[in-house]
Amino acid sequence: MPSFEELKETIGEKKIKPLPVTKISPERDKREINKIASRVLHREKKPEVDSEFSQEVKEVSRLLELVRHEISKSLIGQKETVNAVLCAILCNGHVLLEGVPGIAKTLLVKSMSDALGSESKRIQFTVDLLPSDITGITTYTPERGFETIKGPIFANFLLADEINRSPPKTQSALIESMQEKQVTIAKETYKLPQPFFVMATENPLESSGVYDLPEAQVDRFLFKLIVGYPESPEDEKKIMDTNMTTKKFEDFGIQPVLNPNKIIRMQGVVKKVYMDDKIKDYIVKIVHKTRKKDFNYGEFVDWGGSPRATIALFIASKAWALMQGRTYVIPEDVRKISHYVLRHRIILNYKAHAEGITSDKVIDEILSIISI
Repeated sequence: MPSFEELKETIGEKKIKPLPVTKISPERDKREINKIASRVLHREKKPEVDSEFSQEVKEVSRLLELVRHEISKSLIGQKETVNAVLCAILCNGHVLLEGVPGIAKTLLVKSMSDALGSESKRIQFTVDLLPSDITGITTYTPERGFETIKGPIFANFLLADEINRSPPKTQSALIESMQEKQVTIAKETYKLPQPFFVMATENPLESSGVYDLPEAQVDRFLFKLIVGYPESPEDEKKIMDTNMTTKKFEDFGIQPVLNPNKIIRMQGVVKKVYMDDKIKDYIVKIVHKTRKKDFNYGEFVDWGGSPRATIALFIASKAWALMQGRTYVIPEDVRKISHYVLRHRIILNYKAHAEGITSDKVIDEILSIISI
């Protein structure tokens, strides 16, 4: 066999080079090797995407950042709530907010609708509120004949304030509109303006004069968010200073960033976000686990998430990934929005209420034991 030097003379030095030799020392740090192996094994598989879609994702991220900036002119703090509401809008879903009065729920809807360039209306739910007060009525006059007067539900953004102050019959007036995006008035069906978004607020059940929302209606909400008090004394001081110098909502000077057509196009971008089959399996396993009893908190659950919960987790994970500027979903997206999607869909028994077990605790345990 010819030597390497002889081969160089025969073939040419530029055409053949010796293979590099890597010496592995037995004293090499095993922890460093494990780190390298872990990075290789758990490297994210990024799907190939066309440049046009990448530009759409960047544009959505840019517009959402402008929306957040406009909302921050009137709303101090509440960043997590704002992001969750934006995520729900991208999913064409509805949001249920739970919190005590006076924590800027109405201000959030008004600020959001102005920043998104859409029409908003508000309904204050009371004990004597009728379904026709929400949807509208048909009247008759000799001059005009029968005439339909549309209710406040005909808007892009509807705030259903203190929804659990009204009896179930009145609450159910929202069910058709939330799911079918239409309203029936005196046997006539009317399409609602698009996009159509309901943000309902409810008081904690410990309050007096409140009704439980029917499970069928609660399930229509994509997210349930728990809104608390200001996060820090500094935020509360900013709130105080802002409202001492601001007399009317218009004084905040919120400028429209989007319009209904742009919102609909952004909702279309969400559907293009890539989700690997492993992530889909992960979502199914999480929702399926809520129906089982084979974990610590399983004994406290009467009913778990329905297939609608699976669909909600699927689309919301895509929307959250898009909000982070990504074209694909990772497990962290699913975990981030799991509480928003599942907390109102897990029905607990009386034993859970007696022992202070919440649906959030159940979700925490499920996320800790389910792996991708």
